[in-house]
Amino acid sequence: MATELTAVGDWLAVPSVVCLWIAVLLRAPAALRSPQQRGLWLAVATAAAAMTLNLPDVVTYATRDPDYAHAVALVRNLIGVLSAGTVLYFVAAATRGRTLQLAAWTGTAAWLTILLVLDMAVPGHGAHTIPPHGDPVPSLAYWLFLISAHLLANVTCVSLCWRYSRRTDSRGLAAGLRLFGLGTALAGLFWFVYLLKALFGSTWAMPALPLMMNLHGLLRAAAILVPTLFTVRRSTADIATAWRLWPLWHDLVQAVPHVALTKPRAGRVVELLWPPVPRNLLVYRKVIETRDAILILGEYVAPGVPELARSHVTVSGVPEQRRIAAALACVLKEARQAKLAGAPGWTGEAAEWELPAAMQTSAEGGDLDDEARFLVDVAQAYGSQATTDFTLQRPNDP
Repeated sequence: MATELTAVGDWLAVPSVVCLWIAVLLRAPAALRSPQQRGLWLAVATAAAAMTLNLPDVVTYATRDPDYAHAVALVRNLIGVLSAGTVLYFVAAATRGRTLQLAAWTGTAAWLTILLVLDMAVPGHGAHTIPPHGDPVPSLAYWLFLISAHLLANVTCVSLCWRYSRRTDSRGLAAGLRLFGLGTALAGLFWFVYLLKALFGSTWAMPALPLMMNLHGLLRAAAILVPTLFTVRRSTADIATAWRLWPLWHDLVQAVPHVALTKPRAGRVVELLWPPVPRNLLVYRKVIETRDAILILGEYVAPGVPELARSHVTVSGVPEQRRIAAALACVLKEARQAKLAGAPGWTGEAAEWELPAAMQTSAEGGDLDDEARFLVDVAQAYGSQATTDFTLQRPNDP
């Protein structure tokens, strides 16, 4: 069992490091722009560097000359402590404490200096290790300082991530903090096992160490990719909404062209591949322009048409939850035809036609997402057979 556990952990080594570097590179632009994200990004970037230097093939290549074994081991440990220091910096940045940020960097510098001093105090030693029998190399004090740096950073970070993930209202931030905290907890267990080995010679948990460390890498990579995943999900939802709204929007804008901020593209595919507005505003513009067109076409809704539309969709067997959207689609079809036919608009009391409640709420500062969902239902109904079958004799004169 122990052998299989170690094999699984070793197999995850390269995928874990690759995922870390992908996450670091993808999030680098946002992290460099945002001080709030910089601490988390630095923590993951230094963890990626430390784990890269611990890959078996990298270690083998770096120590192909036995004379370099000591230097390679020392550099790996120093970068590991630097990674722990950036975790503390992340904690300080998240709590917005300038004093704590300064203390994190000062403490990291002091820890690195002490490790160098402890290493130089034992001349003539090779790679750093804690052998099954005999004294740790270079010394027990060196390993205790190294392990304590990691444990201090990890315990502090896990505590902070757990506390703030329960307080925030942002699902993305809560998910990122929990993933980062879980990964950090695994790293803390990793170093706790090393502490047991250094103090008591306990090795029963050693086979699980590669798995702990590499799962920690995957979880930290996932933690900083949460904003990217939420952005992708939002963009995908926006594209789907814009695609479904396009037929209704296109027909209405054709009748009332001045409501469109930009000239419509030739088709839906071109509109999505080459949007005339910033992509994150595409759905917003479609909703606003569709609403404006509906308001203007409201002047061309003949008296009695809304009631006829509601009766028609009921008789046509449209499900109750979709009847409001289906009735509006029928009304818009008739109003658009009247506008394109050159009919004059209705005035006075005859022109009084109320928007559906879903659109009134949004117009008064409500949730635009709710209006977008309602307009998608209208767009679906607009192309349905029930709307196609809805006809009436329009008067020539209002």
